[in-house]
Amino acid sequence: MTFFDRLADRIDAADSVVSVGLDPDTERLPDAVSDADLPRWAFNRRIIDATHEHAACYKPNAAFYEDSDGWRALRETIAYAHGKDVPVLLDAKRGDIGNTARQYARALDTPAEGGLGADAITVNPYLGRDSLDPFLRKDGGVFVLCRTSNSGGADLQDLELADGRTLYEHVASLAETWNGDSADSAGSIGLVVGATAPDELESIRETVPGLPFLVPGVGAQGGDERAAIEHGLADGVGLVNSSRGIIFAGETAQGDYFEAAGEAAKQLKRSLNQYR
Repeated sequence: MTFFDRLADRIDAADSVVSVGLDPDTERLPDAVSDADLPRWAFNRRIIDATHEHAACYKPNAAFYEDSDGWRALRETIAYAHGKDVPVLLDAKRGDIGNTARQYARALDTPAEGGLGADAITVNPYLGRDSLDPFLRKDGGVFVLCRTSNSGGADLQDLELADGRTLYEHVASLAETWNGDSADSAGSIGLVVGATAPDELESIRETVPGLPFLVPGVGAQGGDERAAIEHGLADGVGLVNSSRGIIFAGETAQGDYFEAAGEAAKQLKRSLNQYR
């Protein structure tokens, strides 16, 4: 099975397209995990316990783990999520060539092979097709940055090319071509398209009707949930991510910190499902 086949099964099992971003900012972790050997792992474990029934996927951002204790926490987090039958998408935005790209791609190797065991990864397409080669695997998934949710994304992604298309539309077309140009890439590529740019989200879906999207930007960034569902899913498969809006929901809750995260994930699932 491809990653997107497994993701489709998980979406059906959880009745959810919610991706929970696991971004354990050490400055915002609650006191309940401060004395743990690995506070980020302790935090993630309790978030996973509270949210796994509503999660189609977990999306740890590599930036929050890039130190010795962080990598240990990330390995434990990925293994624990798998124990709950939830796939893991590593948000690393890698983009390089040759040996460097092959080293980055080890994140998709199993722990027995010295890797992290992630099921999928985000990549930057700026260096072109050969920079994706090490990540393209029959059982792995690759989400290519296309139109991101930050305001500065327009600085480059909205540039108009000689043929009248924008750069992000060109990236989408390339990704669709790459998705079937080898045995390893067939059916393994999706796009990252932010919910904060609903018009662009719609135009990209028209350009590539068959590619699944990872749609960040709902929740704390205020992205368009309806557009995320109407244009983000391909044959029912896709992910809508919320990070801070779920994992730090307990900061303003009256009750249990981690129960608040579970409730936030549940509410987002319900909100998105009304459009599915």
